Amino acid sequence: MTTPLLSLTWTDHVTGRQGFLVVDRLVRGVSSGGLRMRPGCTLDEVTGLARGMSMKEALHYDPEARYIPLGGAKGGIDCDPRDPEAYGLLVRYLRTMRPYIENHWTTGEDLGLSQDVVDRAAAEAGLVSSVQAVYPLLDDEAGARSRLADAFAVEVDGIGLDELVGGCGVAEAVLTALDRAGVPYWRTRAAVQGFGTMGGATARFLTRAGLTVVAVADIKGTIANPAGLDIEALLAARDAYGTVDRAALRPGDRELPGDAWLSAETEVLVPAAVSYVIDAANQGRITARWIAEAANMPVRPQAEEMLAARGVTVLPDVVVNSATNAWWWWTMFGDVGPDADEVFTHTRRSMRALTDLTLARAETDGTTPRAAAHAIAEDRLPVIAERFGELR
Repeated sequence: MTTPLLSLTWTDHVTGRQGFLVVDRLVRGVSSGGLRMRPGCTLDEVTGLARGMSMKEALHYDPEARYIPLGGAKGGIDCDPRDPEAYGLLVRYLRTMRPYIENHWTTGEDLGLSQDVVDRAAAEAGLVSSVQAVYPLLDDEAGARSRLADAFAVEVDGIGLDELVGGCGVAEAVLTALDRAGVPYWRTRAAVQGFGTMGGATARFLTRAGLTVVAVADIKGTIANPAGLDIEALLAARDAYGTVDRAALRPGDRELPGDAWLSAETEVLVPAAVSYVIDAANQGRITARWIAEAANMPVRPQAEEMLAARGVTVLPDVVVNSATNAWWWWTMFGDVGPDADEVFTHTRRSMRALTDLTLARAETDGTTPRAAAHAIAEDRLPVIAERFGELR
C-alpha cells in the first residue's frame, strides 16, 4: 500500500476531540471521499477508507463517460453524532479544513452525518459547497449544480434518491453474484446490519427483487422473522438514525440481541453500518454464503481469510457500496439527470458490469473478489494518471 499524499490530525480547541483528513491521491488536483463522525474514529481507519476511495474512483473509470474519476480521500471525526457538542465540532472541523475543501477535497455525507447536516455546517464554516473543489473541472458549473440540487430533491416512495442509489448498487452486486451462481432470488434469504441510509435502501431493493429479508439490526438490537420482515413498514417506522420504533413490529417479528444478525439463517449477509464488525472471533457464527460489504471495511482481513476457507464469499466494499460516490459524479458531469428511473437504470448497468468483472477476475486469478477488485483498480490507476495527471 502506498503512503498517502496527505495525512492530518486535528484537535478541537473547545472539546479536545480529534478529527482527521487523509488524501490518498489527487487526480487533476482533486480527490473525493465522505466525512464520517463516530465515537472511536481513528487516523488508521480514515487512512484505509481514503485508500478505498481511490480504488472506487478507479473502478468506475469509463473512457466513454463524461465522469472522470478523481483521487481518493476521507475525513473523520471522533465523536458521537448524537452528542450535543457534535454540530459545533463539525463546523469547527470544516472551518479548519476549508482550504482543502475549497481546492482539493470534495466531501459529503458518510457514517453518522447526513448531507443536509454537512451542507448546513459547511455554510456556517464559510464554504460555498462541500464539493466546490470539483467546480473548476466542470464544463458547465451552473448546470451541474442545478442537476445535483434537483436530484437531491427527488423522492421515491418517501425516500430520497440520494439515499436509494447506494442501496440499489448494493442490491445489484448481490443479484449479480446470485445470477452467476444460478441461485433464484425467491429462495434467497438476507440479513441486514444497520437500517440507516445504506442498510434501509438495500433492504428495500433486495425485497423488491424477490429476496426475503429475515433480519434487520439497529442500535437497539436485531428484529427477526424467518417468514420475512415487512421492510416498508420498518422503513416508515425508523428515525433519522435508522432506529426502528418497536411499536411497528408484527406479531411474528422477534426482538433478539444486537449481534444476532450474524448467525441468522440466510444466504446473504449485508453489514451496512460500521467498520470492523466481523472479526476472527465471530466469523465462525456466520452461515451465509455471501457477505456484501455495504459498509466500509466491515470484515477484518483475518476474518475474510477464514471465511474464504469455509467457502464464504465476501463481496468487497470498494465494489459493493461504490454507487453512492459514483452517482454524485455521474450527476454533476452529466452522465445522468435528476430522474429516478434513469439513475437506477444507469446504476444497475454499471454495478452489474463491475461486479461481474470482479467475480470473473477472481475466478481467473484464483483469488478473492477483494484482491481481484484491487487488481482491476491498480490496472486502471496508471491509465487514469497518464491521461489526466496525478500528484503523488
